[in-house]
Amino acid sequence: MDFYDLDLNDLVLDALDDMNFTTATPIQEHAIPPILEGRDLLGVAQTGTGKTAAYLLPILSMLQDGDYPRDAVNCIIMSPTRELAQQIDQAMQGFAYYLSDISSVAVYGGNDGVRYEQEKRGMQRGADILIATPGRLISHLSLGNVDLSRVTFFILDEADRMLDMGFSEDILQIAKHLPHHRQTIMFSATMPQKILALARNIMHNPVEVKLAVSKPADNIRQSAYICYETQKTELVKHIFRQIPPQRVIIFTGAKTKTKDLAIALAKAKFNTRAMHSDLQQSERDEVMHHFRSGHIDILVATDIVARGIDIDDIQLVINYDVPHDEEDYVHRIGRTARAGRGGQAITLVSEKDQPYFRQIEHFLGKEISKNPLPPEIGNAPAYGKQSGEKRRNRGGRRSNRHSPRRPGNNKGTKKS
Repeated sequence: MDFYDLDLNDLVLDALDDMNFTTATPIQEHAIPPILEGRDLLGVAQTGTGKTAAYLLPILSMLQDGDYPRDAVNCIIMSPTRELAQQIDQAMQGFAYYLSDISSVAVYGGNDGVRYEQEKRGMQRGADILIATPGRLISHLSLGNVDLSRVTFFILDEADRMLDMGFSEDILQIAKHLPHHRQTIMFSATMPQKILALARNIMHNPVEVKLAVSKPADNIRQSAYICYETQKTELVKHIFRQIPPQRVIIFTGAKTKTKDLAIALAKAKFNTRAMHSDLQQSERDEVMHHFRSGHIDILVATDIVARGIDIDDIQLVINYDVPHDEEDYVHRIGRTARAGRGGQAITLVSEKDQPYFRQIEHFLGKEISKNPLPPEIGNAPAYGKQSGEKRRNRGGRRSNRHSPRRPGNNKGTKKS
C-alpha cells in the first residue's frame, strides 16, 4: 500500500517523499488506520518491520491536524533503552521535518546534570512529544518536573523488552499520572502472557495487529559448532584465525561472559570492545561510535545493551550462547546480510543449549550445518535427540525470556 492511501498529513507525506519512502510495510499498513481512528492498538511484529514509523507517522499527523494544547506534553513514547530512545528521536526529526510547530524532547539516563536540566526545561515548556526511558521519567516525576495530566497518546515501544528489564512497575506508576481517557499504543516483538496482562491493565479494547515471524534472509550463511562450554573462547579465536574479523558482533547470554570474552580476545591481540550494562553511558556511546566508524572490529555485547545497534554492514554474527527463543535467533542473525549484502552467522552450541538449538532448527524447518571442531580444540559432545530429551527431562525447559532485536526499522520501502 502506498503511504498516500493512508490519510496521513500532507506535510508528513512531503517528508516521506524527501526520504524516498513510498510503500508502507505490512505493520504500517495495518496499524496506521486504527491509530488514526483513535483506537488503542497492540502491535506484534519482529524488529526490522517498520514499527517505529507505524506509530510516529499517524501521531505526527494527528498532532499537526488536531487542536492540541501547545503548553502541554501531548504524547509520551516509552523506550527500554537510551539507544532506542535516540533512534526514535532521530526518526521523528526526519518525519517531522516540515512540522515546525511540533516539538519534542528525549529523556534518558546516563548523562550529566546539564542534560538533566535541559530535559526539565523542555518538558516544562510543553514539548508535544516526550521520548523517555522509564527510570529517567520516574525520576522527573518524583521531583515534580513534568505534568502528564493532559497527555493524549501513550506509546510503549518494545514493551516485551521493558518487561524483561523489570520496568513493569515503573510503567504502571507512569500510567497513574496520565488521564484515564487517552489513546494507548503498544508494540512488542512477542506476546507472552505478561504483555497481555499489561495490556489489560492500561488499554481499552485494543485492536490487535500481529505479523508472523519471518525466516532469516536466504543470503545469511548459517552454521554451528557443537562444543563444550569450556571450549567456546578458544573456538572463537579459531574462527577469527580462519575469518579475519571485520564488522563482527558476538552475542553472549550474560554481562560477565561479555566482559571475560572481550578481555580474552584483547589479550589475543584482536581489536575488540565490550558493551554491557556496567559501563557508564558515556563509555557505551564511545564504544558504539568507534564500532560504527570502523575503529573496532569486534563488538561483544549482551542482547539488551545491543538493542541500539542498527548498522547495515555487519559481516559476521556469532551466538556465543544459544538464544532461548527462535525469534531471538532470527533477530540476532538478522543484523547481518542487510541491504542486499551477504552475511554469516555462527552459533556455539553447548550441551545444555542443545534443546534450544533444536527448537530453532525446527522453527527454521531445516538442519543448520554443523562445523567439525578443529583438532586443537578437542572432542565435541554428541548432538542428537536422545541427549536433548534426557537433558530436558532433568529440568531443562524453554525460557519465557525474550532477547533483543534490532530496534524497529522506521522505514518504508524505498523507491526503485
